[in-house]
Amino acid sequence: MDADAPSPPEPASLSAPAADADAGADADADAGVGARLRRMRQVFGLTQRELARRAGVTNGAISLIEQGRVSPSISSLKKILDGIPMSLAEFFTLDLAAPEDVFFTAAELTEIAFGERISFRMVGRRLKDRALQMLHEHYAPGADTGEAMLRHEGEEAGVIVSGRLLVTVGDQERTLGAGDAYYFHSRIPHRFRNPFDAPCEVISANTPPSF
Repeated sequence: MDADAPSPPEPASLSAPAADADAGADADADAGVGARLRRMRQVFGLTQRELARRAGVTNGAISLIEQGRVSPSISSLKKILDGIPMSLAEFFTLDLAAPEDVFFTAAELTEIAFGERISFRMVGRRLKDRALQMLHEHYAPGADTGEAMLRHEGEEAGVIVSGRLLVTVGDQERTLGAGDAYYFHSRIPHRFRNPFDAPCEVISANTPPSF
């Protein structure tokens, strides 16, 4: 072999990317544990300070773990989880879907009615897995849900906040004013009308959600 020929690459140079990949995987795992700890703490309504107090560790330690900057040992993580309390198995296997929204501004209510004279604004953005549907309703003068009576599964109730509303349920009919209310099985044909000069506002709910 020619002594002047270039030497083959060192094997170590081939293994360096793998080492980098392992380091990256470890960092991702640390971040995953931290993010899961933060979510779990929030689900149980605990502040970092409260969890640290319960677990007998510093607030800073909880913060560093949640940021993914420190990888806790199994024993350290177990000690922290005892402060919730929960087991390691529960920590790694519980399905942590995004927490449900609890509060909604007026602008965040979802409009589900179509038309210029009736507004049904639903609390929340989805109905899946819910047992209750709540609506903030507005009926402009002349509003009418239609001659074809409404009919669906469940029960519903409502309170008139302001104005007046003509409510028909089966063969019963009554004009309700502010403070008055209704409650009936939704499978009974029903209709809501505002034949009056002033708008009407209603807060209603039906269960299960079927409207």
